[in-house]
Amino acid sequence: MAATSSIGGLASGLDTASIISQLMALEALPQTKLKTQVTTEQSKVTALQKLNTALQALGTSAEGMRTATTGSWSTLAATSTNTGVRVAATTSAAAGAFTVSVGQTALSHQAAFLDPHAKTDVVTGATSSVLLKRAGEPDLQIDTAGGTLEQLAAAINEADAGVRATLVRTGASGGIDQYRLLVESSTTGGDQAFDLTDSTGAALLGGVTIRAGRDASIDIGGITATSTTNTFADVVPGVTITLASNATGTADVDVSRDAAGASASMKSFVEGVNAVLGQISGMTSTSTTAKGVLAGDSNLRRVAGALQDAMYPADGTSMAKYGIQVDRYGKLTFDPDKFAASYKDDPIAAAAAFTGPTGFTARIEAVAKAASDKFEGSVTNAITSHGTAITRLNENISRWDDRLELRRTSLERQYTALETALSQMQAQSSWLSSQLASLTASSE
Repeated sequence: MAATSSIGGLASGLDTASIISQLMALEALPQTKLKTQVTTEQSKVTALQKLNTALQALGTSAEGMRTATTGSWSTLAATSTNTGVRVAATTSAAAGAFTVSVGQTALSHQAAFLDPHAKTDVVTGATSSVLLKRAGEPDLQIDTAGGTLEQLAAAINEADAGVRATLVRTGASGGIDQYRLLVESSTTGGDQAFDLTDSTGAALLGGVTIRAGRDASIDIGGITATSTTNTFADVVPGVTITLASNATGTADVDVSRDAAGASASMKSFVEGVNAVLGQISGMTSTSTTAKGVLAGDSNLRRVAGALQDAMYPADGTSMAKYGIQVDRYGKLTFDPDKFAASYKDDPIAAAAAFTGPTGFTARIEAVAKAASDKFEGSVTNAITSHGTAITRLNENISRWDDRLELRRTSLERQYTALETALSQMQAQSSWLSSQLASLTASSE
């Protein structure tokens, strides 16, 4: 606040500036209380906003878990007794068991050329080009630039024609490293055969040794399945089988509900519920040693009570058989062993208890969304209410600023007038004293 000028106790000897400041502090007590209320209200809004965010996250998590056809409830765990036979299941798979016998793994088509040469030797024959022949495709002429062994391998790779070339060092001759050319199909399968010759169709590099490509094959219950790769996608609906390159023998495959995954998801979900309950408990605590910012708030306590009551289905039972209970502190507890046992005994019934329109996660979702809805949520409305209170308080504080400014101006004028009057009286007193002194001197 701006202060008007004053004499400042020149006549009275009083510290008028300090006196005015002390009087103004007393005058401002109601405004100070309003400012304290604003700080308190703002701390309530901050706490409620954090709670609202947590409730929204909990509602979203519950929504994702309540549908039995998605998420952890639909997850199937596929296992194999043979490390060379890997299996994976999707949501479209059905629980079951079967045996896989490995017939053969898939191979690429390889051509190992016989004659070793130095990298700089010209090896392409009369011209610098070679011919790549593949069934069902037109012959491809590949230009190798100078026709050296190294240029030949590079040109094959640059052509990106479904084959790749490698130079394999076989030793040295006359102090110069010698290499043989190995060319193989980029992918596996029995239809990957090719021929590589010089531009006239004659053999390159003294001829070639062939390892023919082949398809992979497996047997399931007497039925043979083949694949151009070592992966068999959906050979059983929703199940993918992948063979290691050295896979042999048989594998017992089991596809069952992923109890461990469902248990982990539910444990995490219960922890999320408890985190919200902990927030509410701290905010509404009436303890003298740790009083909450919204101590005793009945609205928040109703939200907490509704979350706790969600463990009780409409039929009057509870979630105890599935490992969920409320302890004496108001928190949910989760027993993974009890959950796993009930899930193993009847996975469909267990999933139904947690999912669907009336399951545990749906009940939690309903409570969380009813509290945090951005238009009608009870916590959202509380935030709005406290925000309105802050606005009203700030308006009152602003009016007090004007009132206090007027009061300060009035006090400064009063003390200025006092100092002026005292100064005039002191001047008159000095004049009278001088006159009396003159009369006394003349009478003598």
